[in-house]
Parts: sequence; structure tokens; C-alpha cells
Amino acid sequence: MSSPTIRKRRFSPRIITGAAAIIAVCAVFLSKGCAVTYDNRNPVSEPFPSVVGKSLEKEDVRLPQDLAGAPAVLLVGYVQRTQFDIDRWLMGLIQADVRAKILEIPTIPGLVPTMISGWIDDGMRSGIPEEDWAVVVTLYGKSAKPVAKFTGNQRGANARVLVLDANGEVVWFSDRGYSATQALEVKRVTEALMGE
Repeated sequence: MSSPTIRKRRFSPRIITGAAAIIAVCAVFLSKGCAVTYDNRNPVSEPFPSVVGKSLEKEDVRLPQDLAGAPAVLLVGYVQRTQFDIDRWLMGLIQADVRAKILEIPTIPGLVPTMISGWIDDGMRSGIPEEDWAVVVTLYGKSAKPVAKFTGNQRGANARVLVLDANGEVVWFSDRGYSATQALEVKRVTEALMGE
């Protein structure tokens, strides 16, 4: 009994060159989509940029418009490891009894994260209790870029903490990492804004 003949498929040099070119273009495209960096800056006395995000409850949230009329604290994070700093800020603000509305704002500029935003949000939902989904508002792509430019996203492990007044203007800002002293400053500033 003869063994079956195995035919080797040969690709022409044109196909191989074309495939290599496509892979190279995709690699450049994907790397540029992930590597958007803006210089850090202090935005105090400036209005927060008008953007639309989506809460983990899948509701549209217009910032800062949906916060108008009362002070708010925004905890902006640009990379996954920022969550550690944000968690410390949340604990500190809760322990300091800050009564202003507090929102966690994962902010991810770039094309690739925008393309997989549903997958990223699903991952966040799996790690955050459902009762807290309304206060986590994600910004991707075109909505993330103005915020990243507004605060800068260098040293991404540090949260950007912004206190907004009732009109959406930044009255207090930090990007230095959590400290109990700063949490007490946030309490003092928000109480002054609320007339307490």
C-alpha cells in the first residue's frame, strides 16, 4: 500500500511580501493606538472638558454637565495599575467623610483600547460590586483624549484627583499619589464649596 502524497503549498514572494507589509502596518498602527502621552499639568481654575462617558451600568454620563449644581470629586486613572492609588483615595475620602459625589473615571485614550472597550468594561464589572457601577464612568478614544490633555497622563500609576465646583471648574487638583493629608484637604475644600 502506497502512502498518500503530501503536497506542499508554496506562497509566491509577492504574497509573503504583502503579508509582511500588512503585519508591519498593523504593528505600527496598534502601537500608536496605545501610546498616547501628554505632559502633566495642573488644571486648577479651568473648566473640566465637556465629554460623554458610559457608566458600568451602561448609562451615558455627560461630564461635567451631569454633576452641575454641587461639588464633585473625580478620580481619573489612565492605566490599570492606577487602580491601587484610586482604591487608596476612595478609602481615604470615605474615612474622611467627604460628602461630595465621588466618581471613578477610567480614561483610556487610543484606538486599540477603544476597539476593545466592551471587553475592558466587562472586566471591570467582574471586579466591582454592582451597587458601585453607577459611579465608575469610562472614557475611551475621543472622550478620553481631552481629559488626558487636560491633566496629562505621564506617571500613569498616580490617580488624578480633581475637585469640581458646582459649575464644573477645577478648584483643587493632585497627581502626586494618595496621602491622608490631601484627603483631609479634599474634605475641607468640598465642605467650603457646600457652605459647611
